Amino acid sequence: MPTFSYRALQADGKFAEGVLDAAGRPDALRQIETLGLRAVNVTEKAAAKNGSAASSTTAAAGSFSFKFESKKVSAKELENFTRLLSSLLAAGVPLSRALIILQREASSPAAKATWKKVNDQVVDGLSLAEAMSKSPETFPRVYVAMVEAGETGGFLDVVLAQIAEFQAREKDLKSKVLTAMLYPCILLVLALAILVLLLTFFIPKFQGIFSNMHAALPLITQMIIAASNLVRSYGLLVALGLVGIFFLVRAWFVSEKGKRIWEGLILKTPLVGPLIAQFAMARFCRMLGTLLGAGVPLVQGLNVARRSIGNQILVDAVEQSIERVQQGGRLGQSLSDCRILFAGSVLEMISVAEESGRLDGELVRLAAGTENDLDRNLKTAVAFAEPLLLFLIAGFIGTIFIGMLLPVLTMSQNIK
Repeated sequence: MPTFSYRALQADGKFAEGVLDAAGRPDALRQIETLGLRAVNVTEKAAAKNGSAASSTTAAAGSFSFKFESKKVSAKELENFTRLLSSLLAAGVPLSRALIILQREASSPAAKATWKKVNDQVVDGLSLAEAMSKSPETFPRVYVAMVEAGETGGFLDVVLAQIAEFQAREKDLKSKVLTAMLYPCILLVLALAILVLLLTFFIPKFQGIFSNMHAALPLITQMIIAASNLVRSYGLLVALGLVGIFFLVRAWFVSEKGKRIWEGLILKTPLVGPLIAQFAMARFCRMLGTLLGAGVPLVQGLNVARRSIGNQILVDAVEQSIERVQQGGRLGQSLSDCRILFAGSVLEMISVAEESGRLDGELVRLAAGTENDLDRNLKTAVAFAEPLLLFLIAGFIGTIFIGMLLPVLTMSQNIK
């Protein structure tokens, strides 16, 4: 009969550890409950020595099977965890027991390890939000802030259900953005591949012809040949240099100063800026409406919702509005300075909804309408980007062909 070691929580809040024989894990859990304990961790001990040879043989036979498993919890697993935890808490299951159930039902080792880590920290005395904040790679700051608000207000199950719904809508919106950008990205990659092909294989064929002409080449032809020689002779160094520049630029973007400058430039870009603002406004309104609908106070909900915006310049603008609300101002009036996010008509609707006491529903409705507008605007932007990219591709290729044929045409005219 297998032997299990366990770690369990006693009625007085202290831990108990021990070993027991059971037919299986479910039987071990039942025995622990019979002892008046709440199981935290149950692990089957290694088999006896007489079975070690068979075990090693089985391990050797199975060592040839390779499993490629991600070490990161996926967005789908996090959404399922949130929705199931909400259902268990709403059904009256204690938090620690609910976390144990979710740990047992986890579909991947990464999720199982993360849920176990959260459960162990909750059992050690941390709040759920504090335990989740220890795993920022899995639980975003906005997620943790919403959980903290739910714990403080005593409606954690409601907030978790709202988070799961928000995650589903967020995933759908991001999927639309990625789908819209797929074709332009393919065109861009195709253009780069054609450009490299021309520089490495097509242009060298003409260099022998040009060297026998003993005539001055046009400037554009000289530039194209120089680029071809650079790519063929130092292509690897150029690639490494571009990678190095990419990481340097990325480090600059991550810095506080670089991030603010870049986000400010993005917002001022004619076509992209309005889309970024729309996306931020939809996230803010849906998050705030969700929190208010769950019973979170307005100021606390604003502090959580502003973290969901993403763009630090917009976050700073909303933060000034929160200070006005804390001083007793109306939300609609306080947001009036954030015109890049909120149009006059939107502010008016927020003000009316605030006066009539239906602010949460109106914010969610505004978010849904903004998401629909964003979807249409994305399609328009992509419809504009596709011919622009095709024009750029044709321009690059046409410039190279003209630069290569220009000396030949000049030579034929001189012969005539």
